[in-house]
Amino acid sequence: MANQNKRITLIMTGASGAQYGIRLLEELVKAKVEVSLLLSRPAQLVINTETEYKVPSRASELGAYFTDLFNAAPNQIKAYEREQWMAPIASGSGVADATVVCPCTTGTLSAIAVGSSNNLIERAADVAIKERKKLILVVRETPFSDIHLENMLKLSRMDVVILPANPGFYHKPKTLEDIVDFMVARILEHLDIQQEILPMWGSDDF
Repeated sequence: MANQNKRITLIMTGASGAQYGIRLLEELVKAKVEVSLLLSRPAQLVINTETEYKVPSRASELGAYFTDLFNAAPNQIKAYEREQWMAPIASGSGVADATVVCPCTTGTLSAIAVGSSNNLIERAADVAIKERKKLILVVRETPFSDIHLENMLKLSRMDVVILPANPGFYHKPKTLEDIVDFMVARILEHLDIQQEILPMWGSDDF
């Protein structure tokens, strides 16, 4: 599928695994996808703790930060505040082609499962479901409780893609970046975006 005019909403919440979301953003920029970006406050804390990045708290500065970091085109990354209810992604008429929550806390999972829509993060996911758009949740928690599993099953039955951060090792990763790339490649495949960071199973590159 051509990436021209493709619009993806990327939401990062406060689970461990900020590297997945940032690497995914980098690849979406390379693919020339328009990205609507949302970060929860805990996500900002996790990014600043787990990575070398020091992200600003304001959405206007956040968009500029990642635009400079990944050499994105002007307005390719549009960051929104969590209470910015006039954002296009808050409405079915402005819904993105797909929405990814990466990483996804089990708290966010629960809020999405009950359709609480208490902030733009939850509302964007709710809109994706009601408009029958692809929604991918990269859940990061271990072990899963009955509550987590029940919420995932409920959403899976609504055609939400539950894609836990469970990297494989058959590609023989040599670095942490290789492990992160495994998950990012799988997400890109589910977004119908061509990726070259992970060879296809059975190819000559394995």
